[in-house]
Amino acid sequence: MAWVGNWRNQFGSILRITDDANGRIAGNFETALEDSGFYGQAVPVTGFHRGNCIAFVAVGSSATGDRAVSYTGLLRHGKMETAWFVVADQALSASREGEPAKLKPVNWWRAVTTNVDTFERSYGPS
Repeated sequence: MAWVGNWRNQFGSILRITDDANGRIAGNFETALEDSGFYGQAVPVTGFHRGNCIAFVAVGSSATGDRAVSYTGLLRHGKMETAWFVVADQALSASREGEPAKLKPVNWWRAVTTNVDTFERSYGPS
């Protein structure tokens, strides 16, 4: 299985895998979602693959704090089906209505977001 290439998910975000030698993954990820803490960045990704299994991670900083994302998935019918977790260190929060929001550390139970994405090979401009 050759993982190298551009992969686009259902929201238009792009995973660019530039190297898949020796069971490792390298590349970058650009989200298309403006409300993501990773928006406007090409964050480096690193990970591993074996057979139809793949896992990769990225970390980054934004105006709303540091965060890490991990993807784990399988190649099925030419699509990369993944489950992901984002862990965010801080969030903007106001003490009451009308007060300016400030960055504050979040409790562990509020720090994690999870969902699934489907990536397909992208052959057009990206």
